[in-house]
Amino acid sequence: MPRKKKTEALTGNAAQPQFSAAALEQLIPGPVTPAELENIFQQFKKAVMERALGAEMSHHLGYAPGQVKPEGAATNHRNGKSTKTVLTDVGALRIDVPRDREGTFEPQLIGKHERRFTGFDDKILAMYARGMTVREIQGYLAEMYAVDVSPDLISRVTDEVMSEITAWQTRPLEPMYPVVFFDALRVKIREDAVVRSKCER
Repeated sequence: MPRKKKTEALTGNAAQPQFSAAALEQLIPGPVTPAELENIFQQFKKAVMERALGAEMSHHLGYAPGQVKPEGAATNHRNGKSTKTVLTDVGALRIDVPRDREGTFEPQLIGKHERRFTGFDDKILAMYARGMTVREIQGYLAEMYAVDVSPDLISRVTDEVMSEITAWQTRPLEPMYPVVFFDALRVKIREDAVVRSKCER
């Protein structure tokens, strides 16, 4: 499939992405098991992430791979790729990140020192808020996502919001909080040949 058509098939519109039948046929050629389907999704996510990072590099340098460097452009250029593992909502994923010669490329999708994709920190915070200890969170992540997250990493994630939690817990209270109670007894009353439920004080 030509690059332009393939891009259109993968992107579609922002509100509701559309995929052509040909693209889906290439992605899932026949019946698959749940495990095989999950593997396909992981490969697809990897391809999309690497494509997005490549687009960021093209924007950073000012020209796409294979194109002639524009006249007067800086001496910086592509310098291969580095591999790193990122933690996603469905487990660990190894991706290739493009590099530039001068080392000035700062990807926005996944920062230079980022090891977690959006949503992973939220899961840690949610488990911490439910009262799970750091070790329990570590064991849960190892069991569910097959990734070994250090206790220090979990602590750093939870420490990010601890200041806000502490501030909320120690906030000054109002001298008085008005409270109004409404109480009534619901009884069945026949009225106009119809039985209705009414509240009696």
